[in-house]
Parts: sequence; C-alpha cells; structure tokens
Amino acid sequence: MQRNDHLKEAENQEFDICIIGGGATGAGCLLDAQSRGLKAILIEKHDFASETSSKSTKLIHGGVRYLEQAVKQADLNQYHMVKKALRERLTLIRNAPHLAHPLALLTPCMSWMEGIYYTAGLKMYDTLSGDLSIGKSEWLNKEEALKRNPSLTHKIHSAVLYYDGQLNDARYNMSLVKTAMQYGAVALNHAEARTFEKDAAGQLVVLYVRDSLTGRLLRVRAKRFINATGPFADRIRLLANPEMGIRMRVSKGVHIIVPGELMPSDAAILVPKTDDGRVVFIIPYNGKLMIGTTETESELGESEPVVERAEVDYLISYVNRYFEKPITADQVIAGFAGLRPLLQADPNADTKQLVRDHEVEVDPASGLVSILGGKWTTYRLMAKDTIDKFYELQQWPEQPCVTDHIKLVGAEGYADDFWKVLVNKYAVPEAIARHLNRQYGTESLEIAQLMHDRPDWAERLSDRLPHTKAEVVFVVRAEMAQTLKDVLARRFGLELTDWESTDQISETVADLMASELGWTEDERRKAVSDYHAEIDWFRKSAGLVL
Repeated sequence: MQRNDHLKEAENQEFDICIIGGGATGAGCLLDAQSRGLKAILIEKHDFASETSSKSTKLIHGGVRYLEQAVKQADLNQYHMVKKALRERLTLIRNAPHLAHPLALLTPCMSWMEGIYYTAGLKMYDTLSGDLSIGKSEWLNKEEALKRNPSLTHKIHSAVLYYDGQLNDARYNMSLVKTAMQYGAVALNHAEARTFEKDAAGQLVVLYVRDSLTGRLLRVRAKRFINATGPFADRIRLLANPEMGIRMRVSKGVHIIVPGELMPSDAAILVPKTDDGRVVFIIPYNGKLMIGTTETESELGESEPVVERAEVDYLISYVNRYFEKPITADQVIAGFAGLRPLLQADPNADTKQLVRDHEVEVDPASGLVSILGGKWTTYRLMAKDTIDKFYELQQWPEQPCVTDHIKLVGAEGYADDFWKVLVNKYAVPEAIARHLNRQYGTESLEIAQLMHDRPDWAERLSDRLPHTKAEVVFVVRAEMAQTLKDVLARRFGLELTDWESTDQISETVADLMASELGWTEDERRKAVSDYHAEIDWFRKSAGLVL
C-alpha cells in the first residue's frame, strides 16, 4: 500500500488505537495492536525512526550494567531488569536475524585486580543468562587480547570478552512498521499531530493531523490515543491536557565515526570508566568504527541536535587512552547526536543515574495513554504493556500478545548465506548481494528483481558504496521514503556514517526520487541544495570543515 492509500485510509474509518510517534516504541505498539486484531494507525511527524530510535549505539543490551548495580546495591529490581533484558535481547535477534546479531566486546583491564573484578562479574552474568546467553565470557591474557584486537594499547594487563547484541536500529524500526502493515495497519510519516477534539466528557476522540508534504489537514478518529513520542512525550501530554505536569528529562548522546581500518577487529571495545562516570564504546559498524557515547543534560528544540567539537575531542581523548596508535579529529568522517528519553524520577538526579525503565501513564481527564521512558532493548515489552493497558481501559476481553514470535519482514526464510541466491539467480555481484542480505533479508529478492528488470538500476550509486539505484527505487515504493533524508539517513543509514559519500550521491538519489515521486525540477534542485547545506552544517558544528 502506497502512502496515498494510507492517507485515504486514515480518514475512512474509526480506529481502535491511534499511535503518535514512529520510533521503536510506536512501531512496536502498532505491530502489537494490529497483530492482536485491533485496528491501529500510526502518525509520525517526520519519518519513521527519525529521532532517538536511529541515533542509538546500535546495541541490544543484555543488562550487564544492571547486574553490577544489583550486586552493589542489593537491588532486586535491577536483577529483574537483567532478566527482562536478556529475554528481550534474544527475542530481538531471533525475530530479525538479518538486522540483529551477537557482538563480541572486549573490556581492557589495566591491572590484575580489574581483571578479577570484571571476570567475576561476567561469570555471574553467564550463570544468570542460562539458556538466554548469546555467548560465554572469558578472560584473555595480554597476548590473547592483543591478538583479538591489535589496536589496544600494549599497556593493558589483560581483557575480558563478553557478548551483547548489535542491531541496525533504523532498519529494524522500518521493519516493525512494514510488518504491522502486512497485518493491515495504517502508518503515515511526515504527518504532524496538531490538535485534539474531545467529547462532552473531555475524552479525546479526534486527532487533527497535518500532512507536512501537502499541507492538507486530516481528521483521524480513534477510541484511544497512544503517546509514544519518546523525549517529546510532554508536548503531546500537554496538548491533550495543559494541566499535566512535566514527566520527562532529556539527555543528549553523541557518536562519532572514523574509518574501520583504524581498528582491524570484529570485537568492539568497552571503555569501562571515564572521569565523569560514563562508559564509551568503540564498535565496528557497517565497515566503519563508531565511538560513543556522551551523555549531557539537554533541552528539546525544533532543530536536529548536532555533534559539537568539544564532544568530538571528549570521545577521542578516551579512545586514545586505550588505543596503541592515537586517532585524531581529522580522521572523523561523520557523527550523529540523539536525544534520550529519561523518565522523571528525582528532579535533582543526574541523568546518568536514572534507570531507563518505562511507565504506562493514563490521564483520566483526557484518556490519553503515554508510554514514557524506555530503550531499544525493551521496546517490545513497552508495547505489550501499553496495549495491555488499552484492553484494561476499554474493558474488552484481552487478546494475548504474540509479538515475541512474529518474524519481521525479510526474516522468513533468511540465512546468513541467502545472498548466494541473489548471485545465482540474478547474477548480483557478491559485495552487493551480501549488503542487500544484511539490510533487507529475503526482501532483497525484490531489489534484485528491479536490478534484473532495469539493468541501469543495477548501477552502484558510488564506487565506494554497495548501494544501487534499484535500492533507492525500492525504499521509495515499499518503505514510504519521501525525502532525501528519509533515504540517506534512515533507509540507508549513510548520513550517520559517511558524510562525504552521502553528499556525493545525493544528486543521483534525488534524480531517482524525482522520477518516482513526480517532483518538479525546482523541487529536485531545492532538495539537493537543502541537503548539501545540512551536511555542511553538521561538519561546521563538529569543527570538521574540510
């Protein structure tokens, strides 16, 4: 179903649930609701995963840090969070193995005491993991550690190896939306929630939505409205009921990207402590090296958060404490900044100390349901809790949640070597076939078919990239990509990892999108000009002007 079809459906029926917010939580709610037999619609102001959900560290945490706090503080709640995280990590990987997988992480130890401490903790973690484990931890002596990751400083005493999950966050988010659509859900990106209409009792019954691409105002009717807007949750809460208090705090997290050859290893590094009590990850990701994250108090603004030079320098300084060969700012090729939703607990608490759990809040005055807080690892549980609450409020017989075993689009029939089908059946070059398999799973067959039907679409967008013209056409036709940023930042993820290549291919991508979407020449030219300006702004903000 094309976006125009979804626009028509949005006004042609009354929905059981209208979900505001197209990130991981909103997409999870959409799939959960629709797969239980409810009629659900999702409204997203910008694009699916355009904010927090595409700006993560790309890790599915199994809760190892919660275990440390559980032991130190004798906190049973932290222990339960570990078990939840372990179960959800495995579920995320099983439901979309092309988009999520185990990742080896090394924690360098600078003394024998550190080695004992981390080894003991991770062995406890292994025991707790049981059959939820995705890999056993082990202690490595100095020689073994340097062999596993030659970039480590020779000053280390040893290292501990453990496993966590890694995911392609934006594509996972898109797959949740597409899977929900297969169940019959309606979803709209570039559709802004403007105002509510209430009944005589003050309960929300209508949401007026502005189509940002045309300016048209839509009237969406629903029995219940779900606020799943992450760090922006208070805006929707106050829109529904101006008397509500503030519940969210926001922190900014920054990641920088350097060339992958600076760390020739498949094992990530966890820098276990910084002077201000954070941790920093150095992670192989899509052929590059991702370094992050920072965590600083922030405020919501209308513009996208950006990487600043002080944050670049901060991250590099900690990498260089653990790298034998220092990296420099001029090796940074991209970066991204995101806002994290932190559920308000103690107003005076430091954001690093807030437990990112979640809460389903119901406003009796308006009937708005808000899902607050959370993180990628537990998005499915958050969605389940939210839809469970819907049934409770409506006093309907509850249908069971089934999302723990729903394979996402591209996962049915997937195998690590499925790329060989593309090579053998469609003569797709191996590098492109492997790329398509990782990004789309078995849906890659549809892109291979486009390449076969239109040989000119089989051309790469750049010699430096595995992406082809057919991939652009596919995400426009099948994934509602409407802007250059939709394609380059979310569907491809290139904007986050390679500013130069992204800038270079934007003209070609715009040509293809113009043909598919019917842009005028002026619209095409403006899209490219605006995108060039945005990439330039990212570079300048980070102090990385060429």
